[in-house]
Amino acid sequence: MEKGTLIEFRLHGNRHLAVVDRPEGKKHWIAVDEHGHSHTLHPRQVTYEIADKIYEPAEIPLFREEIKPYLDPSSIEVAWEILVEESTIVDAAEMAQLLFSDRSPPLCYAAHYLLSEDKFYFKQKGNRYDPRSVSQVAELQHQQKVEAKRHQEWQSFLEKVEQRLKGCSVEWQSSDRSRLEALEKLAAQGEESNRCAPAMETLSMLGRPQTSQSAFKLLVDLGWWSPHENLFLRRNQIPVHFSAKVIEVAQCCLNSPPPDADPNRLDLTRLKVYTIDDESTREIDDGLSLEYLEGGKQRLWIHIADPTRWLQPGDQLDLEARRRATTLYLPTGIVPMFPPELATGPMSLTQGEICCALSFGVILSEAGAVEDYSIYASQIKPTYRLTYEDVDEMLQLGVKAESELAAIATLAQTRQSWRQSQGAISIHMPESSIKVQADEIAIYVVDDSPARQLVAEMMILAGEIAGRYGQAQNLALPFRGQAQPDLPSEEELLALPAGPVRYCAIRRCMPRSEMSITPARHASLGLETYTQVTSPIRRYSDLLAHFQLKAHLRNTPPPFPAQELQDLMLSVTAAAQEATLVERQTNRYWGLEYLRRNIEKTWPALVLRWLREHERLALILLEDLGLELAMRFNRPVALGKHLNVRAVHVNPRQDTIEFEEQLETSVQPVTS
Repeated sequence: MEKGTLIEFRLHGNRHLAVVDRPEGKKHWIAVDEHGHSHTLHPRQVTYEIADKIYEPAEIPLFREEIKPYLDPSSIEVAWEILVEESTIVDAAEMAQLLFSDRSPPLCYAAHYLLSEDKFYFKQKGNRYDPRSVSQVAELQHQQKVEAKRHQEWQSFLEKVEQRLKGCSVEWQSSDRSRLEALEKLAAQGEESNRCAPAMETLSMLGRPQTSQSAFKLLVDLGWWSPHENLFLRRNQIPVHFSAKVIEVAQCCLNSPPPDADPNRLDLTRLKVYTIDDESTREIDDGLSLEYLEGGKQRLWIHIADPTRWLQPGDQLDLEARRRATTLYLPTGIVPMFPPELATGPMSLTQGEICCALSFGVILSEAGAVEDYSIYASQIKPTYRLTYEDVDEMLQLGVKAESELAAIATLAQTRQSWRQSQGAISIHMPESSIKVQADEIAIYVVDDSPARQLVAEMMILAGEIAGRYGQAQNLALPFRGQAQPDLPSEEELLALPAGPVRYCAIRRCMPRSEMSITPARHASLGLETYTQVTSPIRRYSDLLAHFQLKAHLRNTPPPFPAQELQDLMLSVTAAAQEATLVERQTNRYWGLEYLRRNIEKTWPALVLRWLREHERLALILLEDLGLELAMRFNRPVALGKHLNVRAVHVNPRQDTIEFEEQLETSVQPVTS
């Protein structure tokens, strides 16, 4: 290059013009721009030379003005339309001739400028330019529009976030929800989220740490989440809402009930039927009756709701229930297995209405053993909708008009005694019930009242009858068994304080019950065969048992052959265990949150057992709340010791709590 040559070069991606001044070493040149700034350039940094005359740096602005009228980007499209038909490759001079009918150096540079700025129509190959095909141009233009839209949506999202953080109300669009959902996934799943990138981008742009905790805080600050958002539900991806398709199917069932597969149901509407549940329960799935027979005998009837009346194996409702596996009972409300319109409507045993049921009739011996039993698809008409408190009061007062209820209670006690004679193991630990409404937390201890024992015994009895039937008929059912536990010796148990401490020691030894298509003894129930059938609206394994039993009762093949039932039970059990864990974690969270809100309060506690005695880490029971929590002591304490404790540090989100023992101190009189 000669001194005075006008050149174009790129600096940090930007286009610059300068005039060559002198060589620098063997390969470099010094060029001076219009501002008098010197640039050391290698020849390969030079992108174009205007070599028609000698220039001075001060002439560069005049050169820009000279070519400015020719820099119309739309002219490139016109040229492309001409050249693309014959796929003609051109250089800057040829393009200048085509565009301006002139090959003067300034206009060749103008053509070069237009070609190098073009992003759609031409592809550079050295110093020449190849017109892209029509389809390639269309795709590039589409990509640009998509990127422009994405950028616009991104800027709009950031503006809304800033407005919301200032307390202004905003209306989120679908594109915003996608980014908010990415933040949700990061907050719930951490770096395991498959949508980390957009969430991290949002946090980075807002100057916040790129962590799951930061994502959680941002969602709370935006009012998108509550500070008490249930991350356990989200981490396990448990569906909270039903899809539009499932709701549509449910509504169709309500509007046009499907034909009943059991049209010849046994009519038991003559019987007085008691349904007994908590006041808040809306899915009523069991009822009790007593029928007086000739010769002074009595037949117990245990009626179980029949949701299979409204669905078939493999249909939309069945598959949805199968996916959910169980109804979740959380302090903040329930997550049902079936759409509420069905679960609390025609599937439930509603007072005063004719309802479909699966009824278990049983005659007990004087000792409480099953003497005779039968199972029917039936119709019943529930007479009373009672709470446990109602029944306790009626039994205590001995209401003569409801002698059937007292007789059922007597049979339940007889039944319990019989099971104990068969080796049943009873554990009576306090249970807490946590309810959260309008951010108010209430915790109370569920009493093991006569009414609750009555219902529990009747449900166990129905499970034994179903198990016996399945075993006798060689019918594949989800049988539930439990191995015999290796309990502490009687001497060891008697050495422990009676009540929760002793029950806690027994509970530690109890093996988990297992489901199988093969009947097995259930040790803690004292039964040789057992299957759960009493909660088909709330527990899918019970629904499976109903499908199998009802098919056999009407002499049709069971919908699930043995191996298929076994495989289905495995997947359902895994899902149900996840749900149970979520229930436990959620209850613990709200229990800790309750203690955090009552941080100054002192609680009576009972030392249940050692978790790690050498570290003086024990499990304690907060007696007023029914909560079992870990506590570290700084002094020796005996199991069964009653003491007062106070929570000194609680963090529900981090699942941590520290207790401090409140020692009784004598107050010294003040003297003057």
